[in-house]
Amino acid sequence: MQIGLFLYNPAGGERAECHPLTLDALPRLIPTVSGGYLYDRMLAEHLLRSGDRVTLLTLPWRSYARQLLDNLDAGWWNQVAGLELDVMVQDELNHPSLVWANRRLQERYPLVSIVHHLRSSEFRPAWQNRLYRRVECEYLSTVDGFVYNSQTTRKVVEAVIDARGKPYQVAYPAGDRFGEEISSAEINLRAMQPPPLRLCFLGNLIPRKGLHTLLEALAQLPPQDWQLQVIGSLQADPGYARQVREQAAALQGKVEFCGTLDHEALVERLRSSQVLVLPSTYEGFGIAYLEGMSFGLPAVATRSGAAGEVITPGQDGFLVEPGDAAALAHVVLDLAHDRLRLATMGLAARRRFLAHPGWEQSCRAIREFLLRLSGQHDEARHA
Repeated sequence: MQIGLFLYNPAGGERAECHPLTLDALPRLIPTVSGGYLYDRMLAEHLLRSGDRVTLLTLPWRSYARQLLDNLDAGWWNQVAGLELDVMVQDELNHPSLVWANRRLQERYPLVSIVHHLRSSEFRPAWQNRLYRRVECEYLSTVDGFVYNSQTTRKVVEAVIDARGKPYQVAYPAGDRFGEEISSAEINLRAMQPPPLRLCFLGNLIPRKGLHTLLEALAQLPPQDWQLQVIGSLQADPGYARQVREQAAALQGKVEFCGTLDHEALVERLRSSQVLVLPSTYEGFGIAYLEGMSFGLPAVATRSGAAGEVITPGQDGFLVEPGDAAALAHVVLDLAHDRLRLATMGLAARRRFLAHPGWEQSCRAIREFLLRLSGQHDEARHA
């Protein structure tokens, strides 16, 4: 297949670009700056290894209003429309740049949107989300099929547009990119190690991930009961990063900001942690929960979004209400003082990870879906 993959440029850049993808260039052109980009990169790698030709189309990160103006760049869109493709795959994150331009791409080849979560599902003033939802609904109506990262995301999209009759594929993200093994004995031994309870926050420092709520919760607990390592980019929202670092400064040196870690360092940190806590106000799926589970870490999340598709409360993790610092504090205190329960939940978390589809299985399902859409489009053109 000839496939176009449309993303905002995660590697930076100030202009629209078009690159034939290769396996060697993949880490440079699609760095894993977020769970969504990890998903897109794993798919691109699978397509390339399957013998498909993938053209990466990128636009620079800009303000929402400026992204809307991308639709008026006729020269760029004529170039895109002129590509010989069997299917174009678009990350829904790019919806403002595609909302009207897709009208010019329709009929040329099938348009498939990868929906991680809708922007209008995030926590912000209602009037802003009403604006975003109008644009997203207009965009979603222009595509021919959907790839959803969870059943929750599918239901959210179907609640805002009439998607009846449009084909879709639910393909869960995976947590097996590390390829690491951890034994039941290691999980048990780690759980029984003396205090403090070693907590891990894994996510970029942006308000949606809820680090401020976690710090508020930890401030309610005895400092000898816990320690926290924060793993994730400090550059995604510098203002918010400053805010939470100031908040953490009052916690007696119990919080370590690690920044973005390379593969080996991240594996080491996850293996030595005991609980993963990521109290996001919304997650379309939450790859970090599953990655923590791969190391036998019970996951603490919120009830908003799709975390409930990953976590069974009281068995392999906990779900609290978004912004509920008191409930978070209770969960941490419970696990800090009940190490047998911590061990039992760690083993259950590892089993939950092992039962989940891997990246190979999920990406293979997406490729088969793209093949079907491409074939149906060809049949319709020649009918």
